[in-house]
Amino acid sequence: MTAPQGGVRRVCLSAVPAHVDHCHETGRVRGVLCFSCNAALGQFKDQPDVMRRAAAYVEGNAWKPTLVAPGVYQLPS
Repeated sequence: MTAPQGGVRRVCLSAVPAHVDHCHETGRVRGVLCFSCNAALGQFKDQPDVMRRAAAYVEGNAWKPTLVAPGVYQLPS
């Protein structure tokens, strides 16, 4: 399973993969991840929208207002 991944973890791209990841709803195997990345997906309950918000938060974009007119800011929805 690791050969098609180039011998690296699918998410963090480092070290030797150690855990087979699967969808908890379907049981379908998705790939091989490290323990931390596999646990993170589980903590986010495999919800892509939650993961995208987490990424935006870490990148500092989640609540950054946009200047739309002098003195007028719009917050992301």
